[in-house]
Amino acid sequence: MASQQKTSRKAAGTAAATRRPRSHRANGGARSGEAGDDIGLDALVGHAGYAVRRFQLWIFQDFIKTLATVDIRPTQYSVMTVIGANPGLSQMAVAKRLGIERARLVHLLDSLEARDFVSRIPSATDRRSHALHLTARGKAALARFKRLAAEHERHVAEKIGKENRELLLQILACFT
Repeated sequence: MASQQKTSRKAAGTAAATRRPRSHRANGGARSGEAGDDIGLDALVGHAGYAVRRFQLWIFQDFIKTLATVDIRPTQYSVMTVIGANPGLSQMAVAKRLGIERARLVHLLDSLEARDFVSRIPSATDRRSHALHLTARGKAALARFKRLAAEHERHVAEKIGKENRELLLQILACFT
């Protein structure tokens, strides 16, 4: 597997080098006034964080574009998916599981509740918290969102290859 990864990285690096010709002045910098792929990235090329961030931007842009007809954002989709899979969770549990600040989650839930996708029911065990549930409308909407999200995942596979998508999911599994 390690040699397969090296081969994939080497091929990706070669492909990137061919795709992005770099025009440099005699002083080693990119020509002034130019923007885009011809600007050298120097050490950033070897930084995983930079590559992951650029991929994340592409992922989010494609997700938003693919789900534009239903006006749902990636974080809203994540919240609804977790609530749908775990009815009755507290706001605190959802925030912790998804790594969302509690204040931000309250705002997200307000927007989902306003669209009649989520309901907050006072907890039977803790008067200070609410149990989160999808409404009937929320369940129907989530089913549609999941179909569109599957289309988005097909776009990812088209962009990086089906095998690379699976490998990426394996690599990132320790963060989920």
